[in-house]
Amino acid sequence: MTTTAAQRRSQAKVEYDAFLAVCPSRQLLARITDKWVTLVLCALGGAGTPEDGGPRPLRYSELQRHLAGVSQKMLTQTLRSLERDGLVTRTVTPTVPVTVSYALTDLGVSLQQAVRPLKAWAEVHMDDVLAHRAENGEVG
Repeated sequence: MTTTAAQRRSQAKVEYDAFLAVCPSRQLLARITDKWVTLVLCALGGAGTPEDGGPRPLRYSELQRHLAGVSQKMLTQTLRSLERDGLVTRTVTPTVPVTVSYALTDLGVSLQQAVRPLKAWAEVHMDDVLAHRAENGEVG
């Protein structure tokens, strides 16, 4: 019996298992757990309010100001990888100077909704983690 390409893709999805070294989802998991990816997704998902239509695109400079400590090179690499994976769109507006803005795709919104609670958890529980580190003689 022959299978179509769509059937093979569907079967492959069932077989994705990030615990296996050869699973491509492991590479995706590594990318989406990067701190800059998480922070970029949260920044793009948090721009705007439901009253004004929800998240709005952000310009590169707005993202850079929002993400304290990110280098230009790292932000550029992160945005390119997110765009390549279909999580972010990049829009170039021919103005002087050229305006470049970034926005979450539907896929990016779904991921942002998954990682935002992780960011919030880290912020809420940082004092607990620091206390445990201090108990174990670790600093910071």
